[in-house]
Parts: sequence; structure tokens; C-alpha cells
Amino acid sequence: MRIAIPLTNGLMAQHFGHCEHFALIDVDTTTKKIVGSLQEAAPEHEPGLLPRWLRDRGVTVVIAGGMGARARTLFAQAGIEVLTGAESREPEVIARDYLNAALVTGVNSCDH
Repeated sequence: MRIAIPLTNGLMAQHFGHCEHFALIDVDTTTKKIVGSLQEAAPEHEPGLLPRWLRDRGVTVVIAGGMGARARTLFAQAGIEVLTGAESREPEVIARDYLNAALVTGVNSCDH
């Protein structure tokens, strides 16, 4: 499984579409361990691009603070699970919490 987390200043960005980088974290779901990670610069913002861009990189789960309804729909169409309302923390901490069913999510911080 590959998890994508949008980043700004090394922490999860609260607004998915305006991040600087993405943490791409590879995990072993059997052992619940991180087996690799890398950061990629986010592409230029273009409506509808990110679901395809992340799918092409093998992403199956996106964890974000907030994401608009249209983006959520496009991710669903691409077969990528989306979780919103997560706290802004280091990406490895967020991924570990997700793997251990301890990720706390709240209100989607995006209002569009």
C-alpha cells in the first residue's frame, strides 16, 4: 500500500490542493510497518490533475486535513481512498496511526 500525505514545511498541509510536496509512504499492511518513503514536489495546480498524478505513482490512500468535494469524487473514481480531517503532524506519524487504526479524523477543513 502507498499512502500520500500533502506537505507544507514538512508537516501535513491542511489544504490538500495547495501543498508544496507529497510524502509517498510505502507500508506493509501485514506487519503494519513503513517500508519506504519519499517526497515529491507537487505539480502545478490544475483541476483534476492530482488524482491521476497520484494514481500513476501507485497511491491507494490519501490522508489530508481538507479536500474539496470535486477532488474527493475524482479520487473515488480513481479507486483511491480519501481520509480528511487529520491533524497536521509529521507524515510518518500519520501513516503509523492509520496503520494501527489510531488515526483521529475530524471535520474536513476545506469549505469548497
